Amino acid sequence: YYYLNPSKTLTSVGRVAIVELDNDSSYPQVSTDVTASLFQALQKKQVFGLTIIHRNDPPWRSLQVDAGSTYDRDQMRTIRETLKCDGLLLGTITEFRPYPHMGVGLRLKLLDLRDGQLLWALEQVWDSADKSTEKRIKDYYKSEKRPAFAPLHEQLAMVSPLEFIKFVSFEVAETL
Repeated sequence: YYYLNPSKTLTSVGRVAIVELDNDSSYPQVSTDVTASLFQALQKKQVFGLTIIHRNDPPWRSLQVDAGSTYDRDQMRTIRETLKCDGLLLGTITEFRPYPHMGVGLRLKLLDLRDGQLLWALEQVWDSADKSTEKRIKDYYKSEKRPAFAPLHEQLAMVSPLEFIKFVSFEVAETL
């Protein structure tokens, strides 16, 4: 489930800064892994230019803003000038479970820093034990990978957190 602003086009946003995702799970490394995977999946869509901003990057720390907060016009202008972007993709990993019962929960939003409007948002949980998720993983590998490797990758996505995260990132990117 996702929201896409009907009165805006995503292609009108020139550059988007993806801020390293907040992490509510007990696995600190997953934040870096999911952010990097999202960056790659979104970059493949070629909807807008992308930049990753890590939480410890000096420009982000100097802004002293929080992913869960709302921003006034001055803050948005400052963010836009500091990060040299027109959009800001923020979010939280709401849950992460590794093998054997993998799961990823995400809450994401894309803000237009030019006027403060919400361009896109998503909140979803992916569970490897869910039959519909398993079917979508099979479809993903059949459509995105070479046919000879698809069955192997399907099985790998069920046991490898990084492969599962790539699948989740692909699904997120498809909503754009």
